[in-house]
Amino acid sequence: MARQWRPMPRRRRTILQRGIFLAVLVAGIVAAFAFRRYLTVPQIQDFVGHLGHWGPIVFVLAYAVGPAFLIPGLPLDLAAGLLFGPIWGTVYSLVGATLGATVAFLTARTVGRDWTEQKLSGPLKRLKDGVDRGGWEFVAFVRLVPVIPYNLLNYALGLTRIRLVPYVLATFVFMLPATTVYVYTGWAGGEALVGEGTMNETLARVALALSALGALAVLPRLVVRLARRRRKLPG
Repeated sequence: MARQWRPMPRRRRTILQRGIFLAVLVAGIVAAFAFRRYLTVPQIQDFVGHLGHWGPIVFVLAYAVGPAFLIPGLPLDLAAGLLFGPIWGTVYSLVGATLGATVAFLTARTVGRDWTEQKLSGPLKRLKDGVDRGGWEFVAFVRLVPVIPYNLLNYALGLTRIRLVPYVLATFVFMLPATTVYVYTGWAGGEALVGEGTMNETLARVALALSALGALAVLPRLVVRLARRRRKLPG
């Protein structure tokens, strides 16, 4: 008789995930230290610059396929600021993130339904109810308020009734605040590392980045408060 498969307990799974994350982090630090002569900010920027038009294309495609491997967007946003600057970095990150969110959305809607429902059996019902009530406005809300991890959220929304175009537009517009802040932070950090500009300019950039990160941390609470007030209004 075949042995029945049982899912790994949550606590053990969490410990395993954290162990893997820690191992990858340590390996990355060791690799960065070992190759520190070749991984300076100017050298990385020069390498990407030599790719010409292919540099942004490769970055956008990497960002687009990232959600399929549950790669978080934050490191990519920081890298975009470091490599392409605050303006074009925001553009490339936003395009890549929207493409990745769209791919995950369509994957869940077509071939990944069973996997997504297994991962999000509890929150999925709340998402479906929220989309039924609010449509694209609910998508905007969950983009601003991280109720579910970004990558899983893309898959979960593919199982709701929302249509593709409203989903893409709401995703593009309401990911802009966080993307802009993270990309700018990556750029400011890179400029500080290479010593571009005067000390006052560097301090001003870092201060602005920290202030923007602080505002971004407060934004979800503000959005939740406004949503509750709106719900209480008549009509």
